[in-house]
Amino acid sequence: MRLFLTLIAFTLLLGACQSKGKLQPVPTDKAALLIAAREIIQNSGKCAFITLDKKGHPQARTMDAFEPDADFTVWMATNPKSRKVDQIKNDPRVTIYYSDKNENGYVSIYGMAEIINDQQEKDRRWKDEWRDFYTNRTDGYLLIKITPVRLEVINYNKGIRGDSITWQPSVVNF
Repeated sequence: MRLFLTLIAFTLLLGACQSKGKLQPVPTDKAALLIAAREIIQNSGKCAFITLDKKGHPQARTMDAFEPDADFTVWMATNPKSRKVDQIKNDPRVTIYYSDKNENGYVSIYGMAEIINDQQEKDRRWKDEWRDFYTNRTDGYLLIKITPVRLEVINYNKGIRGDSITWQPSVVNF
């Protein structure tokens, strides 16, 4: 019995150390995981957007994505002549990776991308700071819409650390 109590105390102490002195229950429900993911995304600034080239090799670049919609659909803008446009047309499977600036965790969104050239949608999502990048808002600017399939999240502030043995993060399937 004494060994059992010692193990419990050690486990609690280890958890307290890992969460910076705060004992917190680890959320496992979808709503809590999405709140934790949104916190990381908001604290990340930019993200890495990963497409696949014709040979199936990942191609990563930094992007300034919009904050995810309520259903975690993510929107981005691009130049129609960008290599990512052809890569998405060839294989729409993409990954978006957000890393918290304060190293409190990360979020990976795996999804399906599509190129959107609807002028009303483009106008609705326009950012004035893009003027220098997209001088022609009609023909020189496209949107990329990423519909999430799966999301992985680590958020140390929320006690979401992943599996202690495999390091598998918490997962949300859409």
